[in-house]
Amino acid sequence: MVDWRQFSQLATEGYAQKWLEFLTRLGRSPNTILAYARALEDYFRLCQQCQIDPIGATKEHVALFVQDMRTRPRPDGGHGLANATLHQRLTGVRLYYDYLVEEGLRERNPVGRGSYLPGRTATNRRGLVPRSKRLPWIPNDEQWSMFLQTAQHESIRNRTMLAFAYDAALRREELCALESQDIDPSHRLLRVRAETTKNQQERIVPYSAATDQLYQAYLHHRRQFSRARGRLFLSESRRNPTQPVTIWTWSKVVRSLAQRANMPEFTTHTFRHLCLTDLARAGWDVHEIARFAGHRSIQSTLTYIHLSGRDLTQKLANSMSEIHAWRLAQILEYGT
Repeated sequence: MVDWRQFSQLATEGYAQKWLEFLTRLGRSPNTILAYARALEDYFRLCQQCQIDPIGATKEHVALFVQDMRTRPRPDGGHGLANATLHQRLTGVRLYYDYLVEEGLRERNPVGRGSYLPGRTATNRRGLVPRSKRLPWIPNDEQWSMFLQTAQHESIRNRTMLAFAYDAALRREELCALESQDIDPSHRLLRVRAETTKNQQERIVPYSAATDQLYQAYLHHRRQFSRARGRLFLSESRRNPTQPVTIWTWSKVVRSLAQRANMPEFTTHTFRHLCLTDLARAGWDVHEIARFAGHRSIQSTLTYIHLSGRDLTQKLANSMSEIHAWRLAQILEYGT
């Protein structure tokens, strides 16, 4: 359930609370619910500032919200939310108005899904805001080595989590939700349960011998303060000992390492990006990478193929070999 104390604007909107509670009962992930709550909190704050009734808002009011998101000052001195964040906020508001339409509180949704353009199909519309697709940031070899040097003095728990995050390309939710029975050390296999994944698809992935050594050392350490089965990674703080490590705790650990290594771009998701890119560099087939990552569509996987430059490198090598052969033939021809 949403902690309404965190959302002062949202707490006063009864229909928004009902919608989020409805989604919670349907089993939507806590992160999804939280993202929608943040979107509505942001939207309702603007409505209050501009004296707009959210129930009766128009397309012009939605456009005002978009303008605000694109121009508001950022802590780093820039302006506007990131493109992905902007789309996420719009999605939350749009789905909320879908709910109001279904409940008979509105006739139409003011947050349109875009418009038709010549040559575009119904599934290929132009959205309200252009969507930009940026390649994920990954560290180079020197930066990765520096990050690992920074992490070498971390606890055995944190180093084991770091190893699994990279070795199995785990999202932070999947990593923190690992249970002792999910690990098969005899075959070095790790099971990612469907309920912990982004797309509700279970997968089984291997992990390396180096990670297994860290895992065995962590198990020995873990038995000193807990022999209970269940969540694998437990808190060792005095405030909440033996409680499962949360995604927020893990994010703080990685953020601290990133700051000390002077790599502010490094996040909990960087491990996954780097692993999948390395698999592409190693020559894995796109379908193999998709299965390893748990991607439902290979469109997500293709990002890592492009990021690795594998296909471009191969094309360049082939092209250059043909050009070299042609120039050599010319040399031989004019030399006779």
